Amino acid sequence: MPNPDSQIPYWNAAATTKTFTHPLHLPWLNGLDRRAAILDYGCGYGRVMSDLARHGFDNLTGVDTSPEMISRARREHPTLCFTTPADLPSSPGSFDVALLFAVLTCVPADEAQHHLITDLHRLLRPGGTLYISDLLLQSDDRNRRRYDRDADVHGTYGVFRTNDGATCRHHSRERLSALLADFEITESRTLTVPTMNGHAVTGIQILAHKPAN
Repeated sequence: MPNPDSQIPYWNAAATTKTFTHPLHLPWLNGLDRRAAILDYGCGYGRVMSDLARHGFDNLTGVDTSPEMISRARREHPTLCFTTPADLPSSPGSFDVALLFAVLTCVPADEAQHHLITDLHRLLRPGGTLYISDLLLQSDDRNRRRYDRDADVHGTYGVFRTNDGATCRHHSRERLSALLADFEITESRTLTVPTMNGHAVTGIQILAHKPAN
């Protein structure tokens, strides 16, 4: 199964062609200080960062592994801060909030997902917030055919290759809960979102907190 870095050429190419759609559910952030340190991990071209800035949040850091995504983000949102994972603060507790929007679907391997969540847990302060938006396993014939077709290739049901060359993953609720075992899940909601290739699918948003002690 490919690691996330092996898909960087795909995301570099997608930087000029794809539109991302997972919405920011602002009621979950209403009680948050506008000066809170927010990390948007997998920020893409800065769409969610821009939404946050429009709503008064002013301590924002966007990070992405794709240099072309970061370049587009900097062009379109020159007043915001975008960087690479290598340049993130290394100190534990550097952020109050971490956003992970449509990122786990792009990190198909169990180990890589676990590493990412563990690193975000370290970067969040005690009591900090992790806000995930991602995709559930779908029940339609099209997706089930893809899951069945690629399950043996990738070793995980729900991992599949798209027609344009990305390797993606859809998740069971149980998988997401297990991945967040070191967090306290406080809210979740399901929603319909368009994929980057224009198909309506069922998504899930999860609000979780790092224990305060």
